[in-house]
Amino acid sequence: GEALEVTREVNCVTDFIHGCEDQLQKLKKQKEKGLLYGIPISIKDHINCKGHISSGGMVKFLDQVKEEDSVIVQVLKSQGAIPFVKTNIPQTMINYDCSNLIFGQTLNPLNHQKSPGGSSGGEGALIAGGGSILGIGSDVAGSIRLPSSFCGLCGLKPTGNRISSPYACSDRMFVLAVTGMLGPMARDVDSLALCMKALLCEEMFRLDPTVPPLPFDEEVRLRGNPM
Repeated sequence: GEALEVTREVNCVTDFIHGCEDQLQKLKKQKEKGLLYGIPISIKDHINCKGHISSGGMVKFLDQVKEEDSVIVQVLKSQGAIPFVKTNIPQTMINYDCSNLIFGQTLNPLNHQKSPGGSSGGEGALIAGGGSILGIGSDVAGSIRLPSSFCGLCGLKPTGNRISSPYACSDRMFVLAVTGMLGPMARDVDSLALCMKALLCEEMFRLDPTVPPLPFDEEVRLRGNPM
């Protein structure tokens, strides 16, 4: 409901992920409650979800319905999370704004005259507007960091290859000098840490053997000196 209200205002959601109810029923039957049990999570447009498109803001991809969830979506589900919406991006995603010819312009919920930043702009707008508490964006040259800054949120671009790339099972290979990384966006650092801890699990390392099997190090985080 909240997500619907926010997107009516700022146009940040591109699709609602069907099967959320089934996912919840399935979770209730699981003996193991994952670290993200019952948490609805928003997902950036280009991350594959079974039965949905990953447009990248480009018309040419509108007819390509994905047949399987990307590794990160599988891991989120195994940790009890419920991916529930996909969020807007700029066309091609190599852009610091958030607009394309399919879904239109996303506005900044803090000021409708401003951009939410990009390319994870739909995520920034949805979380800042109160429609999601945790989201997955991606970042090559600021695509998590800029919308987090523009929308007053926390975001993390993990070290290259720390978690499974959205392109691991994709037909679109961008050759970039800087590794593009998926990462969490939320309103506080604790949520980012919890998400990373949940993602860096046996399931991630099993599904994508190219990811180094290093779990999240709580000690390193707690040793960091807050400014």
